[in-house]
Amino acid sequence: MTDYAEEEKKRVACIRAFLQKTGAKGVVFGNSGGKDCALVGILCKKACENVIGVIMPCESKINYGSDKSDAERLAEQFGIASEIIDLTEAKQSIVAQLGDDITSQSLNNIAPRLRMTALYAVAAKYGYLVAGTGNKNERFMGYFTKWGDGAFDFDPIADLSVEDVYGFLRYFNAPSTIINKAPSAGLFEGQTDEKEMGVTYKEIEDYMEGKPVSEESKKIIERFHRISEHKRSLPPCYPDL
Repeated sequence: MTDYAEEEKKRVACIRAFLQKTGAKGVVFGNSGGKDCALVGILCKKACENVIGVIMPCESKINYGSDKSDAERLAEQFGIASEIIDLTEAKQSIVAQLGDDITSQSLNNIAPRLRMTALYAVAAKYGYLVAGTGNKNERFMGYFTKWGDGAFDFDPIADLSVEDVYGFLRYFNAPSTIINKAPSAGLFEGQTDEKEMGVTYKEIEDYMEGKPVSEESKKIIERFHRISEHKRSLPPCYPDL
């Protein structure tokens, strides 16, 4: 069983040491109202007083509803400063310039990349670092947008499974609405992580731990991991192409 009190101490100390090493004045993260960003926000706030959670609704109705409410609830409970940047108009402007033949995947990746653009702009304004919010399962599957939510200065939960993320949130008594809702990037109406991937986080976790999963799930997991390898490495440069 994970000792979350000990994990808290180690991660808080690590964040403080990294901030001191880099000379950064604080941390900024995308506060989407989800489980991963909630844990990142809590840990960063315990490590540093100067933490901003940026709420960035972008077109999807859920972004303006439960996502925003949960993000605000988290910020209030843990004393995290908030900024709201509405990216809907920016996305619509880009889409209008691109025309009608844009693929659905490209369309879905615009919001995460706009969000990272906004986060780095806020970070530069204050002299802060951008904290990543991806967990171990997502990284293994490549379930993140390259140069979007896959871009950050440090990630304090990259080694944590989804199960441990939930365990940590319960340890911190995080808002139940965040713990209980289905994981979703909120990219479009009705989107959930598990529905989009075709496997559950539990199955991914079991596979990574060498436990048996169905043959169908195994094929899906291995395919996701294989085709997303480029996301986990820096782009090749000449002459190492």
